[in-house]
Amino acid sequence: MTRPTSSDQSDPPAARYRMVVTSGHGHTDTAALADQRLRGWLKQEGYDEPPAAPAPPVAGGAAPPEAARHRIGDRASLDLDAGPLRGGTGRYLRRRVRQPAPHGVRQTTLTVATPSGGPTWVRLEAEHLPNGPGVRSSGRVPVPGLARDLLPLLDASDGPAAVRDRPAVVGPRAVDRLIDELCDPDRRLPIVVASVPADLDRDAWLADAVRPAVANLTGLAVLYVLDHAARPAFNLALEYHPVYGGAVRTYLPGLDPAARGDGVHHPVMSRRLLEDDPRRAAAILAREPRRLAADTPLPDVLADVPVLRTLPLPPAPPRPGSPAAGQDARGARTDQEARDAQAAESAEAAEQSAREEQAGADELQRIRRQLQHAERLERSLLAEADDQYEALRHARAQVRVLTRRLVSAAGPAAADPAEVAGEARREEDANPATFAELVARLGEFPSLVFTGDVKEALALDERNAGPGWARLAWDGLLALQDYADAAARGRAHGDFKQWCEHTPPDCHPFPPRKAVRGESHTVSTNAKWKKERMLPVPHAVDPSGRAFMGAHLRIGGGGTAPRLHYLDDCSGTGRIYIGYIGLHLTNTRTN
Repeated sequence: MTRPTSSDQSDPPAARYRMVVTSGHGHTDTAALADQRLRGWLKQEGYDEPPAAPAPPVAGGAAPPEAARHRIGDRASLDLDAGPLRGGTGRYLRRRVRQPAPHGVRQTTLTVATPSGGPTWVRLEAEHLPNGPGVRSSGRVPVPGLARDLLPLLDASDGPAAVRDRPAVVGPRAVDRLIDELCDPDRRLPIVVASVPADLDRDAWLADAVRPAVANLTGLAVLYVLDHAARPAFNLALEYHPVYGGAVRTYLPGLDPAARGDGVHHPVMSRRLLEDDPRRAAAILAREPRRLAADTPLPDVLADVPVLRTLPLPPAPPRPGSPAAGQDARGARTDQEARDAQAAESAEAAEQSAREEQAGADELQRIRRQLQHAERLERSLLAEADDQYEALRHARAQVRVLTRRLVSAAGPAAADPAEVAGEARREEDANPATFAELVARLGEFPSLVFTGDVKEALALDERNAGPGWARLAWDGLLALQDYADAAARGRAHGDFKQWCEHTPPDCHPFPPRKAVRGESHTVSTNAKWKKERMLPVPHAVDPSGRAFMGAHLRIGGGGTAPRLHYLDDCSGTGRIYIGYIGLHLTNTRTN
């Protein structure tokens, strides 16, 4: 029979559930509560009552780990071990249950670990282990009922934030505490904050929309709902990261409330999606916390828990009347000697396997730390780049104002810095700050024709509450219009990317690196992905009513990575057709 293999490095986060919290109790009490709840859960599952667990060593003791393995049902087992942490600076207790599942095994592991003089940590992991390396895990591993039972018993927390199985209501007096939790530099879990529509009762909205939407987040996030009175103060404190109108926002660790560009990294879900498709809303809300739980490095104390050395299961007792039940003493001794020799051989192989598994676990922890550092650096640089781009836009607006004044020989007033800056700021403020405004003003571009789905563009407002994406898209439209005007007069001298690289001083610029001529060969030759980019055009451009729009503008960055796809037909109809403004279409990274 093929042994089930760990999915820790190969399967998507959906195939694994991982909860890591601190307990409000000491090691002994936490271990007792965990064992009590685990036994109750096994009884609910219909398994045999497990035997007494090995007692953990005293704090600071150097006793070797104690381990045992038991059958608790047909093809179901319970592993128990306890002992000192690696390095001897604390202690741990662990329980692992294996149950039969389609195409593999369902494995649930509960670990309690406490460093000397530190808080007690609890890790609960549930995963589907496929039978063999060539088999993928099937489906999403749901939130274990054990997690919902443990959280209130443990008084679980993530730093100063309480981790509950349902949202806590935040009133005006609790806003400062919530802000402190959001800005805690050491927090590990996302904080999900729901707002209440101004026209609805809080408790009704909480019961009908919020609780179903966060049902998959138990143990994966800290959950709050702002009442009507708390929302204004909260949004005033988080100017660049607000939530309102019945939306739900996921605040990831590393929040920078002073950075305008940081808002894009904390996704927003609209009231419309919560009401129209609750099941899809719940799945989307759980996606990023699941990924974060899988990718975040473990706390040091949990990383110091040694890997579990799997012991052989005790043999099933012989059935009455079977040859084994009736064999004589000599035969029994012979069989016992054979079993002892086999056990010794198995123990040696298990020890070697454990050493290799421990080395793999340590390497995975190191990679997770590197990934976390790289993601934080990327977010910081992207936020900094957004702030610098805002400053660059203002400087370029001043250059355009000055150029116009000089051309019109405006006289001494042309050089007044305060007046120039004020006019430039007024010009910038006139630009749309949302995609709803942008779509409403598409008629201002005589050479640009939008043929796409307005809903895709409007959905971007739900993912980013700041004006950065909309303003960058507007800059792209302004630059495309200037390019189309120049192309009509025969003065463009190349395609739009070349225009961006050599933009005349009196025209609107667009970052050349964000102007892409076409898709990669992989995308262009993939039938499904290419079909997504076959976007509407007038029949005068293509009789089929659709054309491939590989050229696009990069609007923003990060996982959502919005795009504006267009077709340059200046040499034909004299127009540029914009077939799509929305989230990144499928490619090798998004698939």
